Amino acid sequence: MSEKRNPPRSPPAPRGSGHRSPQRAVARQEAKVERIVEVAMERFAVAGYEGARVETIAERAGVSKGAIFGYFGSKAGLFLAAYEAAARSFSAYLDAPPEVLEAGFFATVTYWLERTTRLVQDSWIPYRVTLLGSYCSDLHLRREITQFQLREDPPGTRAFVRFGIERGEVRRDIDPKMIVSLVDWLMDRCQDAIVAEELDPGLFGANAQSPEDRHERYMQFVELLRSAIGVR
Repeated sequence: MSEKRNPPRSPPAPRGSGHRSPQRAVARQEAKVERIVEVAMERFAVAGYEGARVETIAERAGVSKGAIFGYFGSKAGLFLAAYEAAARSFSAYLDAPPEVLEAGFFATVTYWLERTTRLVQDSWIPYRVTLLGSYCSDLHLRREITQFQLREDPPGTRAFVRFGIERGEVRRDIDPKMIVSLVDWLMDRCQDAIVAEELDPGLFGANAQSPEDRHERYMQFVELLRSAIGVR
């Protein structure tokens, strides 16, 4: 991931001139928006979409309610910004360690599945926000989330599928776009189940699984994925 370069600084305005640096004004506004999104992520994660109140978010972010609507247009717009920030915060498939990538496409899938529980524990707020976004009932908001996913591809699934094809592990006789959609959908559903079970133990009517049982479950998932898109 390339580093974001800071814009060049303008010469400081003369003292007493009453003029503010445009770059500083933009930086302050960006910091304010970033703070609002940070607070919104926490409130949506804790209270859910319906339970999170814009008034509370504004108060905790140190801004007015009107400022939030000015920046984001609506509560749905604010949630979309929080969802996008949450999705961008996660590693992409090809961010796996070199030795994992060297082991191949399906080894990389296994690596990320096995790290899901740990990632939830370390980053439960963004995970909960993305979980809410995946199952929201607002059709307009869901369409916006889908368009964001298609546009930005946060997990880098397109590049990951190309990686698998180039290594000769993933089938070439199927449209890569279809494979990308399949990987996205299956991985999302599997990781959502892991996340939900971690955040709400017993949700699926079973006791907590042992590490061995969990690993076997991952292996079965990877084998099913391999049988669908793997080179035979």
